[in-house]
Amino acid sequence: MRHLERLSPGPGDSGRKPIKPGNLTLDLNAFVGRAAELEELRDALEAERLVTVTGVGGVGKSRLAARAASLTEPRDGVWLVELASLQEAELVEYAVAEALELTDCTTRPPRQVLFDHLADRQLLLVLDGFEHLVEASASLVRDLLCRAPGLRVLAVGRRPLGVDGERLFPLSPMPAEEAAELFADRAATVLPDFTLHDGNLPDVLEVCRCLDGIPLAVELAAGRLRALSPAQLVSRLDDRFGLLTGGGLSALPRHQTMRTAIGWSHELCTPDERLLWARLSVFSGNFDLEAAEYVCGGCGLSDEAVLDVLGELLAQSLVTREETPAGVRYRMLDTVRAYGADWLEATGDGARLRRRHRDWYIGLATWCEMEWFSPRQREVAARVEADLPNLRIALDQCLSEPGEAHMGQYLAGTLCFYWTGCGRLAEGRHWLERSLELGADHVESRLKALWALGYVAILQGDVAPALTALQECRDGAEHHGHATAFASAMHRTGCLALVTDDMPRAEELLRAALDRYHEIGELSSYVLMCQVELALAMAFQGDLPAAVVLCEDVRLVCEDHGERWARAYALFVLAYAAWADGRLERARELLEQSLAIHHGFHDLLGSVLSIELLALVTVAQGDPEEAALLQGVAGRIWPSVGLPLFGSSHFNAPHQLCAELVREELGAERYEECLGAGGRLGTDAAVARVLDRQRADLRGLLPQQRGPMQEDDASDDAPDTRKPAASPTQQGGDAAG
Repeated sequence: MRHLERLSPGPGDSGRKPIKPGNLTLDLNAFVGRAAELEELRDALEAERLVTVTGVGGVGKSRLAARAASLTEPRDGVWLVELASLQEAELVEYAVAEALELTDCTTRPPRQVLFDHLADRQLLLVLDGFEHLVEASASLVRDLLCRAPGLRVLAVGRRPLGVDGERLFPLSPMPAEEAAELFADRAATVLPDFTLHDGNLPDVLEVCRCLDGIPLAVELAAGRLRALSPAQLVSRLDDRFGLLTGGGLSALPRHQTMRTAIGWSHELCTPDERLLWARLSVFSGNFDLEAAEYVCGGCGLSDEAVLDVLGELLAQSLVTREETPAGVRYRMLDTVRAYGADWLEATGDGARLRRRHRDWYIGLATWCEMEWFSPRQREVAARVEADLPNLRIALDQCLSEPGEAHMGQYLAGTLCFYWTGCGRLAEGRHWLERSLELGADHVESRLKALWALGYVAILQGDVAPALTALQECRDGAEHHGHATAFASAMHRTGCLALVTDDMPRAEELLRAALDRYHEIGELSSYVLMCQVELALAMAFQGDLPAAVVLCEDVRLVCEDHGERWARAYALFVLAYAAWADGRLERARELLEQSLAIHHGFHDLLGSVLSIELLALVTVAQGDPEEAALLQGVAGRIWPSVGLPLFGSSHFNAPHQLCAELVREELGAERYEECLGAGGRLGTDAAVARVLDRQRADLRGLLPQQRGPMQEDDASDDAPDTRKPAASPTQQGGDAAG
């Protein structure tokens, strides 16, 4: 057998520079970012004989693989085999032989030629672009690794080879900050003076985020700076495939435009895979298997087939798999989704798919509302959080299509548990108001949206819109004989009286609402919250024993049903009663439990109320600096909720009392310093600090106290912690919860 190989210079070539064996050439452009991935891939190549880099088109697989390969030093070199342009599976072996610069004129099969050549060599074979020839490539790689112990293979494609011993290296898009560095580097090739600065950085980051951090897309966008500014790029990204053309003469044909890069993957898909790709484009963010099966199944693709076809799209890196608090979910990059959306519209099936998508998420919201009052409450919260992008799409679909406004009202109202319980008051109000602006003939849906809007506005401290919505709901429910809506409107009107300091009216309405709930057999988190709100009205009027009885009952019902959200508010009221009774450690224990639950649900209102009362308990326990810090934390959170303490004198009383006690202990200047330190503390850090009973001191959070202060003196002046620093008045004007 004759071989034509690259050879290192012999002894007589001493005046010439040695040539490294192999045919690998590096991109002339700078290699930007990917430091961690590069190091990890190098380690993988050291440890494994077969490593496959997978990822969506344009994500930078080839460039990373080439860079990692160039940093290895096998005795017989690094050899790159480009398979992208190859069409026939039978030619894979010939392509490898050609890349290795082998010529054989015998009648032996090319695979045998490769066996003989590689048998005693130590080299790295980089197999790039094999995805359309995966079976032939896998067969060859399997045989070569068995017959050539010194061979290592670095495969690069959009799906795994599926060979035993294969180490997968999935490559994700770049983070926006790293992609911006790549953008700047490539932009400098068309605008030599281009640099990132405060003026253009936000637009460049937005471009990179919109393009999913796909390096190819980022580079193509940077090339557009010959004619467009970064801000203009942002405005034109809706037509990303028209914008992202170019790539230079040296680019592979499949990489010369973004549409062609993604289209290369499309061409490799089977008809079923293309169909599912197009249909999955109706999802936003991530989605689960059940949603994909319902929305995308049927009309040429059976429900049972969706899982198998989805698996193929996963294997080709067109869909990615994610582990989330809501379980295993799937995601398409926006650029891949946009390509599929174009195909979906071309099929004429887009409207039907969007309706199925809407129907699924209306059904999901209905199920979640029922399961909110159950031991699965946290699971429900995680599920809605994960599906929020798709729920927004469904809401928009309902409110954009003629004749479907009632479905939007129903969906926005059904999600009230999420808007109020998981820190989404502002967004909930947006959807509720938008849905109610549209006329609809379905009375029940409108009434539900009205009382939900009233509740959200109350919690934001916005009285007038709340009163308007609740009055319309109450009148409509009475006119149409809708008992549940009438009880709900009465309940929220009582809640409105509570936060506007009309305690007798609040007690009257909340008792009446509870009676109506019981008459119709209603039991839910909302009903329990009505009881908690009644307990607050009683506490603010000085009847703490009645408040405790009501909240202990709520706690027992919550424990029986696995409910946590309403339970956290009941614990808050019980903590208030414990503080008023001088049981400070018990009050702290209850507030810590309440805060942990609220924070777990991202319920900012519940969290900030607990923190406000904790500040009062803390100063009563002799730690005024920590109390002031907690007030600073609360002050930072309130603007994200609504009107601080609802503008209510009853709810504001603990805050005022705490502030007076802290100022008396620390002085105004030190109080302001501690407030500022709390205002700089993030919510997560603040909650972690509260729940850590061995709290860190304040050093590093704020300036040290001016002047000497002896620990013994401080402890001598600490208040008696056996009693609260102040007790609530019977009138309730100086007490709060």
